Amino acid sequence: QVQLVESGGGLVQAGGSLRLACAASGSDRSINVMGWYRQAPGKQRELVAQIITDGGSTNYADSVKGRFTASRDNAKNTMYLQMNSLKPEDTAVYYCNARSWISNYWGQGTLVTVSS
Repeated sequence: QVQLVESGGGLVQAGGSLRLACAASGSDRSINVMGWYRQAPGKQRELVAQIITDGGSTNYADSVKGRFTASRDNAKNTMYLQMNSLKPEDTAVYYCNARSWISNYWGQGTLVTVSS
């Protein structure tokens, strides 16, 4: 079992930056993908960034390419999402995810609000 806890959300003005963190505890050796998702009010949850743990490749949604950077610190069991040049449309609850073909774990989410 793995527990995921997000932190770092808050209120920021458009053009500003935030860094989200996802602290993982527990163990599940099958996990091979970690990612950040977000869900805006009235919308479906969408993938923001995804890290393939074997090899370390990272993929981003087109809407955040060039502005957001996902990274991992294995020593701290923590994943980060650096968000720059934030826009009001980035306002959402951001969720951390860890999964494999047999497991799927979610954090409780952290709210990011970008004011115009």
